[in-house]
Amino acid sequence: MNPQAKRPVRYGATPEEAAFYRDLVARHGSPLLVVSREALRRQYQSLQHQLPGVSLYYAIKAFPHPAVVETLAELGCHFDVASEGELELLRALRISGRKTIHTHPVKKVDQIKAALRGGSTTFVVDNLDELKKLTPWRHRVGVLLRVAFRSPSAAVDLSRKFGCLPEQAKALALEGQAAGFQVRGLSFHVGSQSTDPATHVAAIEACGRLIGEINREARHPLATLDIGGGFPVDYAQAGFDFDAYFAPIREALAALTDDLHLIAEPGRYLVAPAVRAVSTVIGKARRGDRQWYYLDDGIYGSYSGQLFDHAVYPLQVLRDDRPRHPAVLAGPTCDSIDVIAEGLELPELEEGDLVIGHLMGAYTAATSTRFNSLNAAKVVVVE
Repeated sequence: MNPQAKRPVRYGATPEEAAFYRDLVARHGSPLLVVSREALRRQYQSLQHQLPGVSLYYAIKAFPHPAVVETLAELGCHFDVASEGELELLRALRISGRKTIHTHPVKKVDQIKAALRGGSTTFVVDNLDELKKLTPWRHRVGVLLRVAFRSPSAAVDLSRKFGCLPEQAKALALEGQAAGFQVRGLSFHVGSQSTDPATHVAAIEACGRLIGEINREARHPLATLDIGGGFPVDYAQAGFDFDAYFAPIREALAALTDDLHLIAEPGRYLVAPAVRAVSTVIGKARRGDRQWYYLDDGIYGSYSGQLFDHAVYPLQVLRDDRPRHPAVLAGPTCDSIDVIAEGLELPELEEGDLVIGHLMGAYTAATSTRFNSLNAAKVVVVE
């Protein structure tokens, strides 16, 4: 992600907002990631409204924190897991592995055994070699076949690395059933942060046709369709029309046969709006015609998603002074790549001023590092 990419900046805060952030820093230090349970509940209810009749499985990898998982579990959410560590998180919270699907298409045999011990019995595969790894447990597990659909509008193309071609799915499903596997359905993921629903619609329609073709010859009918995740959030703060985005997806799902069990794997849509980053100006320097401000969080920390996830997080400075000057926000490490944003126009900031990152839940803490042996942002949970 280019740090010069245009990003929304909000100037100023209400007295209540400013007091809220300053009180958190006074009590917990800085940097922080602030999780709002109420915002998480709103997002879950919003997605239930947008995708009625679809069972939601939170993609734990997006923000694997106990408070997030616990809050969603209380709402009836299920979980998308891809590792033993994610199952261990559920186990620590006494959440049954039966409420999971294991969606990583490529797994070590030891990981399969660990998932089974954790109670996860539905696995995603996308090729015959991976299917064969499940042979010792073929009468115990259910299988979803992942199909690839490339999305030109996705920020991260997840069908480049995983998924069989649509024309391979029928043969794989029939061969799997002939070998005694419980092939239960199809899955796909059109990619992360896809702002155009067209690929989602096309994938739903194509999978509907594939399931129909397979069921005409299958020993046992396929009865599940997993439509993945990738649903967007409004990083640009441009008033993205979520109703318009989800409407054609709902129409495509409504056109499927009534007996299909529908699953989705949301991560970003649920957790991104539920988390804010709070960081502090720790230094400043005039370099050329720009003022550089150094924060105690950066690209190697909570803003890691700018590299790994191509996200451009909206920012807020609590000052609303004028004039504003060309400025750069940089992180605390010794590496020159650790630049959060360039091309900003900011009021004069001082050491101790706070900078807030919004929509910071997805792939931030999850991909944060300990480079320079710096501590990661502390996670604080509020209602």
